[in-house]
Amino acid sequence: MTTRRRFLLAAIPALAGAVILPRRRARAQSAATSSGAKTRLVLLGTGGGPRPRKSSMSSAQVIIANGVPYVIDCANGVGRQLVLAGVPLASLRHVFITHHHSDHNADYGTLLLLAWASGLRTRVDTWGPPPLEKITRLFFEMSAPDIDVRIADEGRVPLVPLIHPHEVTGDGPVLQDENLKVTAARVEHPLVPDAFAYRFDAPDRSIVISGDTHRSDNLIRLARGADVLVHEALWLPGVDRLVSFSPNASTIRKHIVDSHTPVEEVGEVAAAAGVKTLVLSHLVPADDDRLTDQTWIDLARKSFSGQIIVAKDLMEV
Repeated sequence: MTTRRRFLLAAIPALAGAVILPRRRARAQSAATSSGAKTRLVLLGTGGGPRPRKSSMSSAQVIIANGVPYVIDCANGVGRQLVLAGVPLASLRHVFITHHHSDHNADYGTLLLLAWASGLRTRVDTWGPPPLEKITRLFFEMSAPDIDVRIADEGRVPLVPLIHPHEVTGDGPVLQDENLKVTAARVEHPLVPDAFAYRFDAPDRSIVISGDTHRSDNLIRLARGADVLVHEALWLPGVDRLVSFSPNASTIRKHIVDSHTPVEEVGEVAAAAGVKTLVLSHLVPADDDRLTDQTWIDLARKSFSGQIIVAKDLMEV
C-alpha cells in the first residue's frame, strides 16, 4: 500500500502533498503528521451545491490541532465523514459555519445531536453568521422528544447546556485558544446577507477556508501569506449542463455565475495573497465527466505558480 501511495504522489500532481484517507479505516499517519506538523486539515466534503451525489459530499472540513477538532461547515453526512476520517464525534469542541446555505449547514444541528449520542459530555462552541442562535434553538426544540427520552432512559447529560452558539457579524478575531487563532473576513456571496471566510493560525501552519464567494479582495487580505488556501472553484463551461434539468435554469445559472469564483480567478486570488498551497474545493460542477483534475489545475496554473491540489473527500492536506 505504501509503495502504491508513493507512486501516486509522484505521478499525479493533483495529489502531491496530500493523502486520501481510506474510507474503511482512517490512517493515523498522514502527510501533515509525517512532516512534523501538529495541525492537520482533512477535507470531509468537496463538492458544491446541495444535491446529493455519488462522487462527493458537499462542503465540510476539519482542522485538528493538538488532537482538538475544529469543524468548518456541516453539509449532509458530516458526522459519518468525521468518523471515516478517524475523528471521534465525542471529541467535538468547535464548529464554524461560513454561511447559511444548505450545502454548508444542513447537518449543523444533526452533528451536535449525533456527537452527543456518541458520548459527548463537554462544552461545544459554535460560530457563524446570524441567525445561528435561532437555528440552534429551533433545532433543539425540534429534537426535544429524542433528547428528553435519551436523558431519561439512557442517563445522558443534558445536551442543550453544552452548546454555546456565537454569532459572527463582521471582520476580525473570532477565537483564540491554546491551539490556534481564528479570524473571520466577510466575503461576497450575493443574496446571502452574511458570508464569511475563516483563517486558522496555528504555530506550525496557517489555513484559510474561503466559504462561498465571488472574487474577494477581503479574502485576499485575510489569506495573505497563508500556508494553505482552500478556495471554492467554478468551471464556467459546465454550468449550462449543470442547470439543464431545472425549469428555472436561467435563474439558477445566474446565481451560480454571480455567486462563485471561476477557477482561473481562484488562481489569481492565490497569487495575490501569496499563499504556498492552493486547494480547489467546493467544485462546481462536482461530477461533470468532461472534467479532469488536470483541467482544474491547468486553469488555476495560469496565474498561480505554487502547489495546486484538487480536493477529494477524505483527503488530508
